[in-house]
Amino acid sequence: MPAERRLLAGARLAVTTFTTLPVRAGRIDRPVAGTAMALAPVVGALLGALLAGVLLLAGALAPPLVAAGVTVGVAALLTRGLHLDGLADTVDALGSYRRGPAALEIMKKPDVGPFGVVALVVVLLVQAAALADLAGRSWPACLAAVVAATAAGRFGVTVACRRGVPAARPDGLGALVAGTVGPVALAAGAVAVVLLAVPAVPGRPWQGPLAVVAAIAVALPLLTHVVRRLGGITGDVLGATVEVVTTLVYLGLVLSG
Repeated sequence: MPAERRLLAGARLAVTTFTTLPVRAGRIDRPVAGTAMALAPVVGALLGALLAGVLLLAGALAPPLVAAGVTVGVAALLTRGLHLDGLADTVDALGSYRRGPAALEIMKKPDVGPFGVVALVVVLLVQAAALADLAGRSWPACLAAVVAATAAGRFGVTVACRRGVPAARPDGLGALVAGTVGPVALAAGAVAVVLLAVPAVPGRPWQGPLAVVAAIAVALPLLTHVVRRLGGITGDVLGATVEVVTTLVYLGLVLSG
């Protein structure tokens, strides 16, 4: 497939994977999947710009915490809640202390266990509280913060799909995207997300980039642990990565000291 067509197909796949926008995916193979995972931060940035707009608009009409709750709800709606579902399933599997196929079976169950519930509550509370704080900042800083956090969460998927990371199952999203992202795409994504975060904290241009770097630094050993326990990555693991990294970046952006 020519590079231009692969880029277009990858962009379509990235949009359909990370949002609910009605875009036809087109041809899907591993090279296209690799392009889609490399473009994940771009889709995240666009989604973040939309969410920042929701937060600013809602913040002009309602108290900050209400605006933050609305924004968290819209974020779940625009992603069909798939990343939150992946977080709950992954944490339930890890909380079971089982490994390999036994842990993967837990992830397939439709119900959510206590570990998953706690993970969802903590993540949603932290995100809402952070967004309430960001709603009180100037609109450029609020925009940069939400865009950077949302893009960084999707960059976590790019990192999880880097070469050398296997899939836990022979089928599914994990098998399609595992090991498809090369070092050039990783480096480009990292630089882009770090630069997006520079204006996120007024008067502290270093805090946004540091929050992004710290979030990825925490996510890497967590991913290593998950791969060790499950045997590789799955679509649920990718969803969990999105939520964990996004939440950590939000946390880093609102810390003061």
